Amino acid sequence: MLDDQELRIALRDGPFHAALRAAVEARGLTLSRLRQNLEERGLRVGMTSLSYWQQGLRRPERPESLRAVRALEEILVLPPRSLMALLGPPRPRGRGPGEPPQSTLPYSAIMESSHTLSALLQDLDGVADDRRLNIATMYETVQVGLDRSIVRRETLQVVRAHEDAVDRYIMIYWGDLGCDVERVRIRALEDCRVGRVRRDGPTALVVAELLFDRVLQTGDTQVIRYELADPSGVETTKYERGFRFPAGQYVLRVNFTPAALPVGVRRFTRPDPGAHEHDQGELVLNAHHAVHLVADTLEPGLIGIRWNWP
Repeated sequence: MLDDQELRIALRDGPFHAALRAAVEARGLTLSRLRQNLEERGLRVGMTSLSYWQQGLRRPERPESLRAVRALEEILVLPPRSLMALLGPPRPRGRGPGEPPQSTLPYSAIMESSHTLSALLQDLDGVADDRRLNIATMYETVQVGLDRSIVRRETLQVVRAHEDAVDRYIMIYWGDLGCDVERVRIRALEDCRVGRVRRDGPTALVVAELLFDRVLQTGDTQVIRYELADPSGVETTKYERGFRFPAGQYVLRVNFTPAALPVGVRRFTRPDPGAHEHDQGELVLNAHHAVHLVADTLEPGLIGIRWNWP
């Protein structure tokens, strides 16, 4: 039987089928007993479906299946939404029933301070954007100042709920080494407002709630625009964004001050923070001292723009 620590790791890192299997084993229940408990709640799920869910051969997607997953969280005495969060966005229709679910990365695969981030999110009683909301479109503009630091980031994005009762987006900022998180400011610009904010100085992490003015149901979309200002003045040579789940179009524009222009600007991707960057070509500054990249569809991993200072 698994201990609680192993179960917590499985629920944190996923994937869904592994976490479900770990929870069932930790509680010492059989699939037959699980099915009986579900039936007592008015939910009919076959033994074959439960077995396939545990093996990763199928995943719950229909509304009645998702209700069963929420019930399983209660039956297995798990934190609310802990299994639902690992399902990620719905798969595109047309895949065969035996195909594996979409790829998912744990936080540890896109940032080095994943344990601290998990603690900050837990303190908010929330889950990050990629767990209940799918990013349909994201447009970011990053301003690099005269001191060669990123002084401002503005983000416009469209998110789509893949679960009912979603009323917020969790923004995550990971500053450069030396960032003064107490000076970082988040400002809501359109169709959202800033809720609770949590900061961790040693890891330069800031997480903040961006609250919607309505509650989204499955399939609903929301447009939000917000900005982040960081006056820490830490010189940097790149900006990158991590995605745990597949996402829609992503546009990144980096604008430089005329008196502090870089050289050797290039776009890159990489599967995780410790991996070598995959160079995707040079970017040329335009007349407005800016460069940009466009990715029409994104797989889990990191994407960004890097530059050098003369």
